[in-house]
Amino acid sequence: MPITIATTYVFIYKLIPDYLISKRYTRFALYSIYTLIISAYLVVASVFFSLIYLSGFEYSEMNPATKNIILVLGAVYLIVFVISAFKLLKLNLKQTKITKKLETKILETQLKLKEQELNYLKMQIHPHFLFNTLNTMYGSALKKADETPEMILKLSNLLDYLLYQVDKPFVSLEDEINHIEDYISLEKMRFNNTLAITFYKDIQSKAIDVAPMLFIPFVENSFKHGTLKEGVLSIDLSVKANSETIIFNISNSSSNQKTHNDGIGLQNIKKRLNLLYPNRYKLDITHNDSTFKVDLELNIKSKLAHD
Repeated sequence: MPITIATTYVFIYKLIPDYLISKRYTRFALYSIYTLIISAYLVVASVFFSLIYLSGFEYSEMNPATKNIILVLGAVYLIVFVISAFKLLKLNLKQTKITKKLETKILETQLKLKEQELNYLKMQIHPHFLFNTLNTMYGSALKKADETPEMILKLSNLLDYLLYQVDKPFVSLEDEINHIEDYISLEKMRFNNTLAITFYKDIQSKAIDVAPMLFIPFVENSFKHGTLKEGVLSIDLSVKANSETIIFNISNSSSNQKTHNDGIGLQNIKKRLNLLYPNRYKLDITHNDSTFKVDLELNIKSKLAHD
């Protein structure tokens, strides 16, 4: 029994924690062999001790359990193996718990970083959008246009949306479309007869949510970088949505001399798409001699299933 206890303690408190768990397999195997040899020697010695001192050198007088040396060794190492297996299982469970805790902390850190990056991107939207809108109003004020009061009213609606809705993770698609329409109304006042715009909507459900101000950078981009052809800026816009997908398309008259891809707005939207809809969106941007076109498809079904 003392040999069994000593061998077991060596395995569960020294060899397994210090060498097996730390993946120092060579030393674990070497020291295990040493331990087994020493323990086997001590077991054999104990058997002879039993023969000499307890049985008076009479084999027939020995305890039957000690007559078979292989049985004795098997019993000792069986106990060592079973207890070591329990110890190894306990250590693995403990390590799994620690690993899971670390993974949880990493995920929490990643979520915080993601939230901070999204907040930073939203903060970029505010001045960028406001700057473009104020430019529109400035042009109208210079002309002393009668539409200026109405433009201020539209702007107040947009600012209300900007201040109270954009901080939400998601808003209804209907609100987002209303926001786009208000922006288009402002631009119509600025362009007057030099703007030809169509806006097609096919929304099959009111219970569709989308990240706030997700589409407006594309709309702004069309007005800001679009080219007048024969004195008219042409913009075609459409939004189609059902419970599974949202398809957003916009195209505007353009020229190769104009660039749409370097502004803060498009860089911002690409980053937000990667954060909010990872592997759940398709974005195609094409630019030729006469047209700049954006096609965006969002998969919202997987998000709804996840929620």
